[in-house]
Amino acid sequence: MNDSSACPLVGVAAAYMPRLSEFTFEPGLVAAVDQHAAAVCDALVPAQRRPVDEPETRSVRREDLSDYVLGFTDWLSEVDWVEPVGHDFATLRLTAVCWLIREYDLLAA
Repeated sequence: MNDSSACPLVGVAAAYMPRLSEFTFEPGLVAAVDQHAAAVCDALVPAQRRPVDEPETRSVRREDLSDYVLGFTDWLSEVDWVEPVGHDFATLRLTAVCWLIREYDLLAA
């Protein structure tokens, strides 16, 4: 995916990246988002695919995270999810996706 405007991460980042600023005011949010980010990474590269004798290093590719986001947002549409005030599973997961986007610089040209 070379065209970042066609990348589903752009829309998620626009909508949920501002939530990362809430880390300063809600320390518990950092832990929750970290757990969700780890779960997303595990979904992208399951432990059984990692060599046992290799230390765990995480690397997230834009294409893989984009596919994950497409599946997740499709599921949210199917269940008629409405973004709540505050944080639920979906907002935490989408905020974690934004943290991964920022951490791995996935929207860079």
